Amino acid sequence: MRIVLLAMAAASVLAAGQASAAAIDLSKPYGDKYGCINKNGQEVAADKMLLLTDKELITAGSACTFSETKAGADGSLTIKAECEAEGEDGKSPATFTVKRSAKNAKKLSVVDEDGNVMGEVSRCR
Repeated sequence: MRIVLLAMAAASVLAAGQASAAAIDLSKPYGDKYGCINKNGQEVAADKMLLLTDKELITAGSACTFSETKAGADGSLTIKAECEAEGEDGKSPATFTVKRSAKNAKKLSVVDEDGNVMGEVSRCR
């Protein structure tokens, strides 16, 4: 009986831990300074810009449209997309991960498939 109770307690702790990994909500846009300024279209030219919405990731030189989004157990999102780069013809596939910033819980980090941080973004106002 004691073993069963311990197993049930361990299972409930594990389930609570998984539930506490807050899912990332992209229903409102996230961006860096210039990404948020340009959230409604190109208003200001910027060499460096990052805008993340529920449908796309836009940088100063590319636009990626999401084709698949999967939530990870840790609350991160793995996103597959088709990207168009400025000055190039056609689209190319890309995969990147969106996760909570290690430095600031209110920010998100966008990481490319090679593990390089593309940038950190905050919820746009």
